[in-house]
Amino acid sequence: MFKKTMMTLAAVALGAGTASAHVSIQVKEAPVGSTYKVVLQVPHGCEGKPTNVLRVQIPEGVIAVKPQPKAGWKLEKVRGAYAKSYDYYGTPTSEGVKEVVWSGGSLADDEYDEFAFRVYLTKDLKVGETLYFPTVQECSEGLAERWIEIPAAGQSADDLELPAPGVKLLEATGGH
Repeated sequence: MFKKTMMTLAAVALGAGTASAHVSIQVKEAPVGSTYKVVLQVPHGCEGKPTNVLRVQIPEGVIAVKPQPKAGWKLEKVRGAYAKSYDYYGTPTSEGVKEVVWSGGSLADDEYDEFAFRVYLTKDLKVGETLYFPTVQECSEGLAERWIEIPAAGQSADDLELPAPGVKLLEATGGH
């Protein structure tokens, strides 16, 4: 019995350590039809090597992206057309930032940092679903961690090895 309990505790501890090692989003819920500050938490590098680049893909239905510059990092905003035009407080919006890239910095494997950007979550997004921000973490010596896996129907992000960071969409709250 003791051996079985210890094995269970070890498995739980290992699972908890793995889950906390993922690039994740700080605030995991946000209402549609509102602005939202995405804060990506980067807890480590790649196989002991420092992170030099962080690339974040912006999902369809997320517009008005404004990334926060970071001292020591170059900021790039890759623009493109949206699949459709969205209403942004009365202004039709059909193109904008589709990817945010921070590069040229160095986040050691034993350090933690946050990368932030402000967005508008359009009313077209589906309440109750999770919206994913696929993220690629590039490190020195050509190493990378691709946090891009999105759960299939009936699957949980916990079932994935490299889950994309996500936010659960809530009902609109009114105002801006």
